[in-house]
Amino acid sequence: VQLQASGGGLVQAGGSLRLSCAATGFTSDYYAIAWFRQAPGQEREGISCISSSGDMSYYADSAKGRFTIARDTAKNMVFLQMNDLKPDDTAVYYCAATFRCTEVAGPGPISSWGQGTQVTVSS
Repeated sequence: VQLQASGGGLVQAGGSLRLSCAATGFTSDYYAIAWFRQAPGQEREGISCISSSGDMSYYADSAKGRFTIARDTAKNMVFLQMNDLKPDDTAVYYCAATFRCTEVAGPGPISSWGQGTQVTVSS
C-alpha cells in the first residue's frame, strides 16, 4: 500500500492549488482516503476525507467552503481542490488511507501514510 501526494507549491493568498494522491498496491475504492496537514510546530490536522465509495466526505472547519475532495476510482486517484488559500493554510499536506470516513467524525485510524507535499501561501 503506497500513497504519493503531489501538487503542492507556492501560491499567493486567494489563489488555488489542486493536490493529488495516487494510490498503488491497492484499489483506491477499497479504502477511504484522508488529507492531513501539519504546519511547523503544530500537530497534524485531519482536514478532509472521502469514503471508499465516494458518497461521503468530511471537512474540518478550516476547510469548509474552500476545499473540495474528490476521487477518480478508475485512475486510483484522490484530489483536494483548495481555493481561496490563506497564509494559515501553509503546511505540509499528507494523504492517508483509512478504513473509515464519516461526515461527522472524519477519518478513522490511519492504515498507511503517503509522503507530504509542501503548500506555502504568501500574503
